[in-house]
Amino acid sequence: MDLQCYSGKSTHRNKIIIRLLIAPVLIAIFLTSCVPLSQEKTAQVNINVTLLVDQTETQIDVPPNSTVQNVLSQAGITLNPLDRIEPASFTTITDQQIIKVTRIEEKYEVEENTVPFSSQTVRNESLPEGQTRLIQPGENGVQQVTYRIRYEDGDLIQRSIFKTVNVVDPKPEIVMVGVQSPFSPIALNGVIAYIANGNAWVMEGTTANRRPVLTSGDLDGKVFALSPDQTLLLFSRTADENEEGIINSLWVIDITDNNAQAISLNVENVVHFADWISGSTYAIAYSTVEARETAPGWQANNDLNIVYLTKEGNLGTQEEIIETNAGGIYGWWGTTYAISPSGDKFAYSRPESIGMVNFIDGTVEPLVEILPYQTHSDWAWVSQISWTSDENFMYVVSHRPASGLTSEEESPIFNIGVLSLSSDNIIDIVNQAGMFSYPVVSPDLGSNRNMIAYLQAIFPEQSETSRYHLMLMDRDGSNQNKIFPDEGLLGMDPQSVAWSPMETTDDSPWLAFHYQGNLWLYDVYNNQSRQITGDGSIGKVDWK
Repeated sequence: MDLQCYSGKSTHRNKIIIRLLIAPVLIAIFLTSCVPLSQEKTAQVNINVTLLVDQTETQIDVPPNSTVQNVLSQAGITLNPLDRIEPASFTTITDQQIIKVTRIEEKYEVEENTVPFSSQTVRNESLPEGQTRLIQPGENGVQQVTYRIRYEDGDLIQRSIFKTVNVVDPKPEIVMVGVQSPFSPIALNGVIAYIANGNAWVMEGTTANRRPVLTSGDLDGKVFALSPDQTLLLFSRTADENEEGIINSLWVIDITDNNAQAISLNVENVVHFADWISGSTYAIAYSTVEARETAPGWQANNDLNIVYLTKEGNLGTQEEIIETNAGGIYGWWGTTYAISPSGDKFAYSRPESIGMVNFIDGTVEPLVEILPYQTHSDWAWVSQISWTSDENFMYVVSHRPASGLTSEEESPIFNIGVLSLSSDNIIDIVNQAGMFSYPVVSPDLGSNRNMIAYLQAIFPEQSETSRYHLMLMDRDGSNQNKIFPDEGLLGMDPQSVAWSPMETTDDSPWLAFHYQGNLWLYDVYNNQSRQITGDGSIGKVDWK
């Protein structure tokens, strides 16, 4: 009994001792936990920020770890898209900070400026020495310049040109000046058109009757062709510098109207081919490329399209014959075409083949393979094609292999040959004429008889850089004669010469070409060459 009483008292006493021991520990833990709370309250003190905006300085207190964007929102500041913030809007505020908002505004102003006209002098051998004649009065142009103006906090910082557009092109003053010359006027069949200093001129009736058709100075000569009825001129114009991705564009102008304005065909980037379709006065076939910054400056589409014009020469409908395609091994360079005299057949030429266009399924069908020429450069050689008047044959340039070379494609041998639509081979009739020999078949001289004008390289094995002689031959390749220039004179630049139209088979056919920048005519039957101009500025000729 005593033992039990003793044990109970001992247990009670032990509990009291334990409680007395635990109490200080709990107090210490409680006091310790109170310290971070006090420190946290101290860390929550706001940060003072100086806000500079709209030429006003404002002080604002913000919680720590706020971003610059939070500060602006708290201050009710609305930003415009161009405004500049320093520091950046995502910056976290950890200490006293200056935030600056710079208000930026951009405006556009349009200004019209007068573009003075230029003056051009054209020498004319048909006028008396020293006599002048105003061919075209000059007219100033109008240029619209758009400026981009930049303000920062109301202060003008920058004024730069954003865009320049010629609203009205200046029209140059053209004065014809008579010069002493032995050149006498020659009567003409049809119309001769030519490019001089980037302008289009025509002669009609006589070589003394010449007049400007277009004086913009931007014809690039890649396309230049009179319509079959001699009323419209098809030409290409170089693109303006600010027209990105555009090499040139196609236009037509009525040459019978002295006040006619050129009409855009809404066709761009024509490098290899565009021409009137014979037998259809108001239809034009063309092929396009895509402009590239790398050489040669384009990627060919190898397409074929037709645009139809109204009787007045206005733009009509368009038709795609061959869609954009790879174009064979050298498709990057491009395909060219040749239209038959009737306009019913289209031949094509590529560096590796010559053939016909299939209008039914929009494809090309090779007639013969051509040995490609290895230029070791950023261009490709393509054979020239000319149809006979009966449309059974084409005169082409063929590339032939030579012995002793590592690669056949490096051969310097280029022959002129005849390709029959019913055969699959080319019969060579002129050996080593040169890669730029440009055979051109004459109009029908009676009974489907034709003559062939072509160029003969002076140095056939260097025909890429050689000058050429102008030659004539019969249809079968016989009677090959050099007709121009005279012995001892510098050779001609490569070009496609133009035959005169034949009103009757009794007419003497003529050839037109340029030599040292001047227009020359050659009377085939009388074997006479005549210089027509002397200003040295001509680079392209057509005759219809």
